[in-house]
Amino acid sequence: MATARNIILAGFMGSGKTTVGKILAQRLGWKFLDTDRLIEERSGAPVAEIFKQYGEAAFRDMETSLARELALFENCVIATGGGFMVRPENRDSAAKGGEIILLVASPMEIWHRVGQSRHRPLLQVEDPLARIQELLRARQPAYDAIAWQIQTDGRPATAIAEEIVEKLKV
Repeated sequence: MATARNIILAGFMGSGKTTVGKILAQRLGWKFLDTDRLIEERSGAPVAEIFKQYGEAAFRDMETSLARELALFENCVIATGGGFMVRPENRDSAAKGGEIILLVASPMEIWHRVGQSRHRPLLQVEDPLARIQELLRARQPAYDAIAWQIQTDGRPATAIAEEIVEKLKV
């Protein structure tokens, strides 16, 4: 890989970032990092609890702090949280550290993957599918700022990881 020191997987919750990221990291012999897990480890609390106790803005501040740090890493596949790329400064930090790839899934696919999860604080509402659609619309401008996008609906994670490897010629 000539320029990217890391591969940063972005996208909405349930788009396949963690699953694809683990496969990709194993295939490349790189370290896999998940920004939500790193924040949980450092704060000592699950993401849902951080949202409940401190609010979404505090969680997003934790992401921004982590984004600056991750830009210094090398040979990592990094799965970001679904809202990570909404802040322009996070996208800038990620771009300095590697190649950003947006994994895209349809609202129905996302709902099938995570709609019933109790670990998704933003989906603890009466109508999770409507919330998914609302959040996707709100985040679309940030997601559109990412040039490389891969559709994940109905595709095996191994095929997506292989597509990334082939395109990057790793």
